[in-house]
Amino acid sequence: MQAAPVRATAIPSFTTALRAVESLLMSGGQRTARRNAWSSVLEDRRRARDRVEAQRVLDLAGIAPSPATRP
Repeated sequence: MQAAPVRATAIPSFTTALRAVESLLMSGGQRTARRNAWSSVLEDRRRARDRVEAQRVLDLAGIAPSPATRP
């Protein structure tokens, strides 16, 4: 007795589906601009977390910020 043939049907992820729709609706330049903008947002968030962490370390060490760097 032979086993039934196996179908390789992969269900695309949400990201894959979104990128497919994006490629249909937008030209390549707009896609690149959107991805660059999102990368910038993520980098800004990372820098903000780093600033908060640096301020915590300075506060714990008892080091006051210089007048030029105070908000």
